[in-house]
Amino acid sequence: MKAIRRFTVRPVLPDALRPLSDLARNLRWSWHAETRDLFQSVDPEHWAASGGDPVRLLGSVRPARLAELAEDRRFLRRLTAVADDLHDYVTGDRWYQTHTGELPAAVAYFSPEFGITAALPQYSGGLGILAGDHLKAASDLGVPLIGVGLLYRHGYFRQSLSRDGWQQEHYPVLDPHELPVALLREADGTPAQVSLALPGGKQLHARIWLAQVGRVPLLMLDSDVEDNDLGERQVTDRLYGGGSEHRLLQEMLLGIGGVRAVRTYCRLTGHAGPEVFHTNEGHAGFLGLERIAELCDQGLDFDAGLEAVRAGTVFTTHTPVPAGIDRFDRELVARHFGPDAELPRMDVGRILALGMETYPGGEPNLFNMAVMGLRLAQRANGVSLLHGQVSREMFSGLWPGFDPEEVPITSVTNGVHAPTWVAPEVFRLGARQIGAQRTEDALTVGGSDRWDAVGDIPDQDVWELRRSLREQLVVEVRERLRASWRQRGAGTAELGWIDGVLDPDVLTIGFARRVPSYKRLTLMLRDRDRLMDLLLHPERPIQIVVAGKAHPADDGGKRLVQELVRFADDPRVRHRIVFLPDYGMAMAQKLYPGCDIWLNNPLRPLEACGTSGMKAALNGCLNLSVLDGWWDEWFQPDFGWSIPTADGVGTDADRRDDIEADALYELLEQRVTPRFYEHGQGGLPDRWIEMVRQTLTLLGPKVLAGRMVREYVERLYAPAAQAHRTMAPDVARELAEWKSRVRAEWHGVTVDHVETTAATTTAELGTTLGLRVHVGLGALGPDDVEIQAVSGRVDEEDRIADAATVPLKSVGGPDAEGRWVYEGPLSLDRTGPFGYTVRILPSHRLLASGAELGLVAVPSEDVVEGAGVLLR
Repeated sequence: MKAIRRFTVRPVLPDALRPLSDLARNLRWSWHAETRDLFQSVDPEHWAASGGDPVRLLGSVRPARLAELAEDRRFLRRLTAVADDLHDYVTGDRWYQTHTGELPAAVAYFSPEFGITAALPQYSGGLGILAGDHLKAASDLGVPLIGVGLLYRHGYFRQSLSRDGWQQEHYPVLDPHELPVALLREADGTPAQVSLALPGGKQLHARIWLAQVGRVPLLMLDSDVEDNDLGERQVTDRLYGGGSEHRLLQEMLLGIGGVRAVRTYCRLTGHAGPEVFHTNEGHAGFLGLERIAELCDQGLDFDAGLEAVRAGTVFTTHTPVPAGIDRFDRELVARHFGPDAELPRMDVGRILALGMETYPGGEPNLFNMAVMGLRLAQRANGVSLLHGQVSREMFSGLWPGFDPEEVPITSVTNGVHAPTWVAPEVFRLGARQIGAQRTEDALTVGGSDRWDAVGDIPDQDVWELRRSLREQLVVEVRERLRASWRQRGAGTAELGWIDGVLDPDVLTIGFARRVPSYKRLTLMLRDRDRLMDLLLHPERPIQIVVAGKAHPADDGGKRLVQELVRFADDPRVRHRIVFLPDYGMAMAQKLYPGCDIWLNNPLRPLEACGTSGMKAALNGCLNLSVLDGWWDEWFQPDFGWSIPTADGVGTDADRRDDIEADALYELLEQRVTPRFYEHGQGGLPDRWIEMVRQTLTLLGPKVLAGRMVREYVERLYAPAAQAHRTMAPDVARELAEWKSRVRAEWHGVTVDHVETTAATTTAELGTTLGLRVHVGLGALGPDDVEIQAVSGRVDEEDRIADAATVPLKSVGGPDAEGRWVYEGPLSLDRTGPFGYTVRILPSHRLLASGAELGLVAVPSEDVVEGAGVLLR
């Protein structure tokens, strides 16, 4: 019989145990070992059954056990100590509070997904896990962040396999009352709500759930409320589900509704209002429109509002391919804005202009969320050094006339939240070496370039730790594999072989991630006989643990999963290679520490960052990866291997996969396995242990989310807050009017004549030439522009590389023809082919970059011919 109504019955905790409720509701327990240990001691059996979720645990513990604990003085002392520690953590000064310099009073951080803990399944992959780690690191550092996302009633999806290895999706309903979240309520106790106007006079209402992530509040909007019609209730049904209109409504709710939720939260709690808004990918880009509308309501016009909003906005792009960006039909977007829908006082044409692909190669009828994100943010970044370069090239059409390296998109390489991903055994080894507090500080705040104390840990201890973690992984894999086969329909009698799956003394390789085609899940299967030889080698075998989800609509990805599963089902190798379904945070936290090698073989340069290898590295696992994302930036032979790539223009996809798979097999055969199994005089693999040590010493401090968030604070948040404070209404109007005037008059800006003191086309290193330039400024004045000499080495096509720019100075007023003369030195500071040019850029004290307007004037061909432009 089915129940006609469902309730969540909460336990009544004895007064002495009330702090347990506060501890369960603050998600710091997800990365704080002492808190988890305390909950485990409440009832170890129920703790295991709850999947390590304190809220579910407290809902299942017998009242008699609670009464017993309320009288247990030892337990109460532990409870008091942990509760006091949390209080100190959320109220005491941390790195941010002791940082000198003008920092933002608060930062609002918007993301479509957040991976905080398996107990709050609101993530699909790397973007969400990164967002969760960003919040946790901000909390550890004391950064006054407010997270903003959506609460999806089905999360992403749960994955299982059919008997023949085909991915199957399940969407269990999540009851918010059973999650570690609470409704944000008005002063009178009613749930706080935000609303959006929809076409046809309808409304989309959403409640605000609050998850407390250490010191950081995470606001999550939920449209499943009785005030909505059925269609509107389902807006927050699934992460990345539904068609175009469904996704558009999700992104409007996240961006516009999210700003309204932040305003509501600050009103109700007294939290400082954000001075900086950070958009994690383009999904939340509509937040800029809502903020412009707020300023228009205060008397600014659209252009001035745009400048004020841009000043305090940071945009992070995570995709290296245009196909990874949300794009909507312009008519669909137009229908949801304007007089009969949302933001009624805002001109729909101005809204559309922010997202249209008005550049060569763009689709004129598509509204691009990343393009809008970039136009609404004065500061933008990619998520690794290489991804920054790729992003500058991908979006260079927005800044015509500028070389990609000058496109104003910087990079902050992602990091991972070490306390979440480092195995307790690794933490304990560090604590034994330098003390628990110093180890915690090293993993959270970071700041050092090296962890030299790792060098003092004896080889024996390092090797015993690695074997212990591998052994734990073997146990975990067997349990999960048995559960997976039962789901696939196997009976207990068929599964005896699982007791022999994996070996704690065999080199273990991990590969786990989402399964889009570019990540090449099945590259390892390119030569199956060669892979079998590696798996079954009599002296140097390998074993591989694979996991990953394909998007529900991606049948190509599902075929890749099935191909791998069928290979792993082969009785000849199934004890050496396994596929584990339903990859998520709980599995990952066991997988990273237990592997010796973390494999990553994407098509370069399509991996924006790829943080899974960072999590593995923090546990002493070595990386074997294509030079892409973060590995391209930090790889050294001391702590891993790079897979050579065949990414030349003339190589077709099949041929490329063959070449790179061959390189992978060769590395495993010739270099990786011999090093693991080659033991020195002491009976230990000395050279392997040294690589583990180098990984921890040199990579450890770099890959921390604490390092990443500190970079965001110092390089992006602080300048954005300063720009926001400068952008008072009058200043915003002045800047908007200046930009409008410059755009209108730029056609009159010309480089008319260039001359140098060079007598020949060769010159000696160290020579300084004099440069004289005649320019026309039309209706603009010298204060509106900067004239620059740009010089550097040149290639065969006379393109300047590694350019150096020097501003030239005005010499007197305009001549009779209205031309201005500028002069300056040109230093010949490099040998070989050398060239220079001259350009004119808009200049204003409030521009973050000379490229900001996308306007530049350079010499015409006839000017160039007489200028001695090239020195060879």
